Amino acid sequence: MQKEDCFFVGKVVKKYSFKGELLIKLDTDDPELFLEMESVFVEQHKTLIPFFIQRSQLHKSSLLRVQFEDIYDETSANAMLGTELFLPLDFLPPLEGNKFYYHEIVGFKVTDTRFGDVGVLVGVNDKTAQHLFVIEKLGKEILIPINDLFIKQVDRENKMLRLEVPEGLIELYL
Repeated sequence: MQKEDCFFVGKVVKKYSFKGELLIKLDTDDPELFLEMESVFVEQHKTLIPFFIQRSQLHKSSLLRVQFEDIYDETSANAMLGTELFLPLDFLPPLEGNKFYYHEIVGFKVTDTRFGDVGVLVGVNDKTAQHLFVIEKLGKEILIPINDLFIKQVDRENKMLRLEVPEGLIELYL
């Protein structure tokens, strides 16, 4: 399994017990979706390795307490601390309307109700406090905050994203 075929689920943040149980900080608004996982890919040495889950349960609502198969002591659990977990993209439920996953809109043509053709969405910057659409037009990079108020239509069929951003924002970049 390649990392580009997967999405980030969360990160092992802490040991829970001396029997190898781990706490995972999930990257989701709906942690209940991940209670039924049978396995997960763990990134180790830049490679995704499948780990099978013996049991899991929510811990203090936002953490997932997991017992992996073959991890039954503190030494094995210590080796897992800080590792990132991934699942295949097809595990994600399909979204409708103006809701989207970041990976699915890359390559969409972006238009604005006032400005017209903005460019092509080449990525999403989610490393900042405010996530940003990264759009390319004529070799220039345009950054637009991801805000529900700006998103007017996500047209998956035609691979188009229609926005209505504050006047002058796009022009700042051109």
